[in-house]
Amino acid sequence: MWWLNELAERRIAEARDAGELDNLPGSGRPLPAEDIDPLVPEHQRMAYRVLKNAGYLPPELQLHAEAVELALQLATAGEAAPALQQRLARINALLRHSGHAALAVPTDYAAQCLARLGRGPAH
Repeated sequence: MWWLNELAERRIAEARDAGELDNLPGSGRPLPAEDIDPLVPEHQRMAYRVLKNAGYLPPELQLHAEAVELALQLATAGEAAPALQQRLARINALLRHSGHAALAVPTDYAAQCLARLGRGPAH
């Protein structure tokens, strides 16, 4: 794959010499801070960055997102509350089993959030 590196370096040099890299947005400013967990090993950071830029979420974050949505639904669930609570309990069990923190959102907190957003009654 050395030829790919050579080709990339040649194209970059040609663009630089032609002035195509002058006056780019953000020129002269520091790069933005990296938002990848500092505990991720250095050799895995590039893979994490590629996955993040592609919109991929690790399974545990997908479960957390679903748990948050369930907690918000529980605030106005009515008769469907037991089924939603069971699903939230299963998600929390999966998270704990995989070594991640379970999501605990009190139902009244979710109701307050919904009320502030104008999506439900205040308690």
